Amino acid sequence: MKEEYFKWYSPHLNREIEMLVFGHSGYPVVLLPTSMGSYHENKDMGLIESAKWYIEQGLIQIFCPDSIDKDSFYNKQIHPIHRIENHVRYDKMICHEIVEKVKNNSPSGKVALAGCSFGGYHAANFAFRHPGYVSHMFSMSGAFDIKSFLDGFHNDDVFYNSPEDYLYGLDDPEVWKMDIVLGSSNWDICFDSNLKLSKVLSERNVHHWLDIRQDKKHDWPLWKEMFAHYLSRINFF
Repeated sequence: MKEEYFKWYSPHLNREIEMLVFGHSGYPVVLLPTSMGSYHENKDMGLIESAKWYIEQGLIQIFCPDSIDKDSFYNKQIHPIHRIENHVRYDKMICHEIVEKVKNNSPSGKVALAGCSFGGYHAANFAFRHPGYVSHMFSMSGAFDIKSFLDGFHNDDVFYNSPEDYLYGLDDPEVWKMDIVLGSSNWDICFDSNLKLSKVLSERNVHHWLDIRQDKKHDWPLWKEMFAHYLSRINFF
């Protein structure tokens, strides 16, 4: 399985960013880390190994960028306005420095977005904010309410990075074309969050799959099982 390491200076973040890329060709899948996770977390925890067959067959190529959660949502040392501003910069980095560079590697001219836990939030939020770039969105045990990270602060950036809020007014037809999976479990600490987002999508008549597994904890064994399954939904050719 081919593995490449990249490091570059991000003009959107004004800092260096690191990323691992797995596979020699195939449909681009941007896989985001969990809360404050590193670019190598998904490899270290076995999620990449769960997708090994797809990678070795040249069906997918997985891009694993670093997170900046420590500088955004989890940085209690700065004002909430700066936390959400840093997240917006991260969103722009993912869009302009990764997705726009790899989206044409797929027959659809789009990418798949995926992530576990807080990576599920990042995947969903990016997909719904930029639906023209995203063909598939796989959230595994995601949580989608960011307000608890912002100490009551609210502005337009907060609103437009809270899927449970802005989805009610979103009218981009690309959203209705997207293959959306919300994966969770009846034992998942994010179970209720997935039910809530599913309700929002249903009220907008956005087709999606709310995949509720039984008796699985909010942890990597569940996500490895899900990820390998969800990848089979991609039209590789």
